[in-house]
Amino acid sequence: MAIVAALWTQKVKRWSDFLVFSASRTVLHHNNDAVVQLLRSCFTATLGMSSTSVCRCGGVASLLGHGFGSHCSGGLSPVAPGILYLRIFRCIKDCSILAEDILSLLMFSVKDIAETTVPRQRSDKLKKTKYGMRHGQVSLAAAMTQVKVAASLGATLVWLSGGTALVQSLIQEMLPSWFLSVQNLDQGGASGGMVYKLGGHALAYFAVYSGMFAWGIDLTPVSRRSERVMRSHFEFMAGALDGKIALGCDLSLWRAYVSGFLGLVVECTPCWVQEVDLKVLRRLSSGLWQRSEDELAVALLRRAGPEAMGAAAELILGSE
Repeated sequence: MAIVAALWTQKVKRWSDFLVFSASRTVLHHNNDAVVQLLRSCFTATLGMSSTSVCRCGGVASLLGHGFGSHCSGGLSPVAPGILYLRIFRCIKDCSILAEDILSLLMFSVKDIAETTVPRQRSDKLKKTKYGMRHGQVSLAAAMTQVKVAASLGATLVWLSGGTALVQSLIQEMLPSWFLSVQNLDQGGASGGMVYKLGGHALAYFAVYSGMFAWGIDLTPVSRRSERVMRSHFEFMAGALDGKIALGCDLSLWRAYVSGFLGLVVECTPCWVQEVDLKVLRRLSSGLWQRSEDELAVALLRRAGPEAMGAAAELILGSE
């Protein structure tokens, strides 16, 4: 009887935990601010910036945890934010606003990374050591690793929440609008301007990862659906490099984004380049060449196929 009583006690306790957990999700179904706070917890947990013991280590373990249950004395143990979001994301009504919130949270995370990982010194005081480029005592590689993690999480949340349609809206509408608006990420100069460079790379990884989730990296019927989106985004970048589009964001952020985005596309998703008009690619390559990014300019045209070889030759010969 003692064994049976113990089993029933355990079962009742688990049912109690389940009811408490289910009730906690109710507020997330009706309150967008609560969803934003949950997304913020996902970023802080993954990056190891949370003060709670369950999320302090960072990584996937902190994001997803070990489910839920009474693993601690005195009641229900903390639930990992990723698990909670997986239980409620299908009930979110307005995914477009959610993508904007994810974009904002990504940039706030980059700001935190820049202010905590990179010492408060001028960004031009980089020192070359046998271990690579270092900013004070902390390697910039550590900051870039955190930035990539944050970008991959943001892309995952966008793809999970809205699928291909939300990714298309992100690349075709939200990102251009973000670049056109004024963004002050380094108030007070706490990061020495490094937040803009890290932010540009974060947005580049964010956009490319989102596109990979939606359309893949190979020439397939699914990937061809990205043709209109990629053409629009490449034309926007070309217009900004030509000076025909006035940007509101910091120039160093924009340069980091263009270099990062095109570099990732050339190396990881070359099929996207083949979907873009050759005239647009020539404008992009010319802009990169003027910024002394010769290798990337030529690589971009090379990925466009044999028909772009003439344009590459003209670019090289015209600079001599």
